[in-house]
Amino acid sequence: MNDNSFHTFERSGMSSTKGACDSPILLIPYMWIGDFVRCHSVVKLLRARWPHRPVDFLTTTLCKPLLDYMPGVRQGIEWNLPRRSLPFGQYHGLANRLRQENYGTALVMLRTWKSALAPFLAGIPERTGFIGEARILLINDLRFGERTLPRMVDRCGALALPKAAPLPREWPLPEIAVPDAEVSAWRARRGLDGDRRSIVALAPGAVGPGKKWPTENYAELAKALVGDGASVWILGGPLEKELAMQIVSYAGPGVHDLTGNDLRDAIVALKAADLAVSNDSGLMHIAAAIGTPTIGIFGPTDPRLWGPLNPLAAVVEPQRNGPCPVCSRDQCENVHHRSTSEIPAQRVIGVTRGLLQSTGSRR
Repeated sequence: MNDNSFHTFERSGMSSTKGACDSPILLIPYMWIGDFVRCHSVVKLLRARWPHRPVDFLTTTLCKPLLDYMPGVRQGIEWNLPRRSLPFGQYHGLANRLRQENYGTALVMLRTWKSALAPFLAGIPERTGFIGEARILLINDLRFGERTLPRMVDRCGALALPKAAPLPREWPLPEIAVPDAEVSAWRARRGLDGDRRSIVALAPGAVGPGKKWPTENYAELAKALVGDGASVWILGGPLEKELAMQIVSYAGPGVHDLTGNDLRDAIVALKAADLAVSNDSGLMHIAAAIGTPTIGIFGPTDPRLWGPLNPLAAVVEPQRNGPCPVCSRDQCENVHHRSTSEIPAQRVIGVTRGLLQSTGSRR
């Protein structure tokens, strides 16, 4: 994808913005880490079409650290709205905050009507989104065909293009840029600056049934890697603390529990690592966008649809030699019937060892 694609769109007269030519653009993404990373492709699209228009994100506290490492993003508007309720006072407060920025355009990635409420109340002139939950009044640049686009990046990216424009063959890749100096300072604060071994980061967390590779398998992987002379870092949030403790207890010295409340720690750790092993989770998307060689473990999700746009070093999926445990069919092709628990530890250990040998330490 290059700038010429967007110049072609502009010349064809397929789209124009109601906002001023230099007015800021607001992205309202899904507030899941992986989808947040995907939206950096949208930032690159917008910056190519309108180089002089700043691009901001609406963000939660959890996702906000990502914005510090996304080139082309001006700032994040931090506002933690509840998922299952509609506190009008908070939405009015958010609208007042948005109004201060004089946005000319808002791209609403979510399909819910309440996700479009604050941009409407803020009076943002151009509000782009799919029709979703009958948002005819709230969205004034309505798009159709969302359900014909199987990948999330296609849905989000389509909103950054002129209406009815064809999707590009390739989207610009998300990019998470972490300065080397920040990595060095972080390792010194953590007492990890003297360790010269190869570093393998493990991300054992995941949201959704069947996506979480069993903790005992991660423990076997960690123990094998430590035995090979590698240093193993366990990454994740507070919900992964117990998993990390179990892995450390089994694998012993050489495994570091780096789980915590600040996503920034995981971002910097993934930059420092020589290799990452992750379930289908937000940390997998971060590692791939950083450029760290990453092994993705997939169960009930299709990596071709839900994997990172950035290339993975390896994809590990279940390999069945018998009937499906859900529907009992010998040739079940329903990806939702798969589970990461079907993947043995030794298989991932072999893939990890092979990649470590081929890539070596990045230091």
